[in-house]
Amino acid sequence: MDQADNGSGIDGQALPLLHESAPDFHARTTQGERGLEDYRGRWLIFFAHPADFTPVCTSEFLAFANNYDRFQAIGCDLLGLSVDSLFAHIAWLDSIERSFGVRVPFPIVEDPSMVIARAYGMLHPGAHTSATVRATFVIDPAGIIRAITWYPMSIGRSVEELLRLVTALQTSDAQEVFTPEGWRPGEPILHPPALTLPEAHARVGGGAWYYRLGKARG
Repeated sequence: MDQADNGSGIDGQALPLLHESAPDFHARTTQGERGLEDYRGRWLIFFAHPADFTPVCTSEFLAFANNYDRFQAIGCDLLGLSVDSLFAHIAWLDSIERSFGVRVPFPIVEDPSMVIARAYGMLHPGAHTSATVRATFVIDPAGIIRAITWYPMSIGRSVEELLRLVTALQTSDAQEVFTPEGWRPGEPILHPPALTLPEAHARVGGGAWYYRLGKARG
């Protein structure tokens, strides 16, 4: 049912890293069968939660659902995963809608065999339970992992930060620039540093040659 085609596990095998292809998979979700290939051509936030019906996860799903249109506006889809069953996912989403009046518009992958979780390193060596860590993978339209975050089970992620992160990655790619600490759209960007001494000398006069702020295009 759950199959990771090119992923690797935690038992002596390499885990996916930045700028590598995300491990492929095909599995049942709360919105039907899905595979990683279904998201090619769009950005994807693929995130794991430790278990259904837990307070921190519920807070995150409410935030993701309430900001779903903002992710769609920047061409980014959302896909959740836990090792719970499809029926547990369905019951949890139904409870969220009944309890909070919020419908979760994105699918959740079931992974009871833990094949996908292991391929992505969501189950750490020595873990005492089958609960995944709070992992997030930002995957670009070509299926390449561009960012990874890890949170403990007790601490919720920031949906605002994930929106900022995807937007920063898109801006960096499109304009071949860097983004400074806390950057948000409309704020100055950083030009790549000089790679030769003559280029560094040519930049002297407007501040440090290795730190040049500029205006983003568009």
